[in-house]
Amino acid sequence: MSGNPLVTVESAGGKFTQKVLAGNHNWLVDEPLELGGDDKGPTPYDMLLASLGSCKAITMQMYAQRKGWALEGVKIDLEHSREHRDDCATCDGKVNRIDVIDCVITITGDLDEDQRSRLAEIAGKCPVHQTLTNHLDINTMVVD
Repeated sequence: MSGNPLVTVESAGGKFTQKVLAGNHNWLVDEPLELGGDDKGPTPYDMLLASLGSCKAITMQMYAQRKGWALEGVKIDLEHSREHRDDCATCDGKVNRIDVIDCVITITGDLDEDQRSRLAEIAGKCPVHQTLTNHLDINTMVVD
């Protein structure tokens, strides 16, 4: 890693509670009570879905603004699940289970069907969506 990290996560007491630092912002991430956590913040998957939904909405709003379109608002409902697939084309002979994120986008504003369709397409081009659907290497090292 070079330079200052963009995000730092550190233990914050409790069973699983973590403090997240990102620039001038900080918040807690935790597991719900039913999974043994203290429910002091959103779960890691909540944060993943929030990152994806936020990026999609921001990308759509930026695009509409550049085009001068009358986009009034974007609401995105997201859900993560794991599905078992008997014939999984992307499983590489491993366990036939894939992670699925469902996104339902509600667009408000005086937009025609072509504009709505284009905004839906643009949502799939947001950087977080591209990162999650690209080949992703995560390099992890433990230091003292």
